[in-house]
Amino acid sequence: MRSNRAIAAAASLVLLLSCNRGATKRIAVIPKANSHVFWVSVHAGAAAAGQKFGVEVLWNGPAQETEYDRQMQIVDSMIAQHVDGLAVAATERKALNRSLDRAAELGIPVTVFDSGVDSTNYLTFVATNNYQAGQMGARELARLIGGAGKVAIVMNTPGSASTMDRERAFDEVIKAEFPKIQIVARQFSMSDRSKGVAAAENILTAHADLDGIFASSEPSSMGVALALKSRGLSGKVKFVAFDASDSIIDDLKGGTIDALVVQDPFRMGFEAVRTLVDKLHGVTPPKQVDLPARVVHKADLDQPDVHELLYPDVKKYLGGG
Repeated sequence: MRSNRAIAAAASLVLLLSCNRGATKRIAVIPKANSHVFWVSVHAGAAAAGQKFGVEVLWNGPAQETEYDRQMQIVDSMIAQHVDGLAVAATERKALNRSLDRAAELGIPVTVFDSGVDSTNYLTFVATNNYQAGQMGARELARLIGGAGKVAIVMNTPGSASTMDRERAFDEVIKAEFPKIQIVARQFSMSDRSKGVAAAENILTAHADLDGIFASSEPSSMGVALALKSRGLSGKVKFVAFDASDSIIDDLKGGTIDALVVQDPFRMGFEAVRTLVDKLHGVTPPKQVDLPARVVHKADLDQPDVHELLYPDVKKYLGGG
């Protein structure tokens, strides 16, 4: 009797293991936030990879990029579910170190995307070359103001590795290559459009002779654009924005924004999932995957490659009307 029960239990275990091997792999993708267009495009890219490679993408992130504890809770929840892979864009470079250590202990491969972490317990880092993107922003703003004048930066949030790299690059290029340009002010938007407006308003009030502004993120860019329009300064204060949304593109068309430094968030989401799929199939991806940024002007908007970059087919992968 006992031997029969043992045989039955062993058979059940074999069946369970076989089912698990054949089950659809689950990859958790955790953005910094869900509140900006950038992350919607990342989500679409991740979903596209999920469809192409036959994996289930579990998408979940905090509402705002400053909700560090909430992101940590989501990451820990996905680890507790023993997902097959984890892709995360860290809201703060140190906050997830323990979580990533725990994932490594459990054998869950991790891809970090968009924004770096201090931990070394990850498979690969997929991101825009943010330092290079910041250099592009600095050189473009310098060109727009003729290589001389006063400029300001509306930054994103403290501790956000991606935007800090852009801001550092902007500083270093201006100081090294354009001695006649002075950075007279810098303020954080805290990844919030309304706070970006307030930051830009403060800068414009304190520096009525400002020649140009650089914003290092989507919410910062939207805030600066609103402040310039409200003061009738569109086209008068040269403005290089970062990332793209419908309103930002409208402001580029309308002349409030002189140039955009844009990423490819759709490809970023796709590549983040693909690296984990590769790992699950025994292929180790490179430790770092750099995605290029590019500068876009109003005259570029009709180019097919720019149109595809700025308007990824989100509805195709995420649904919606």
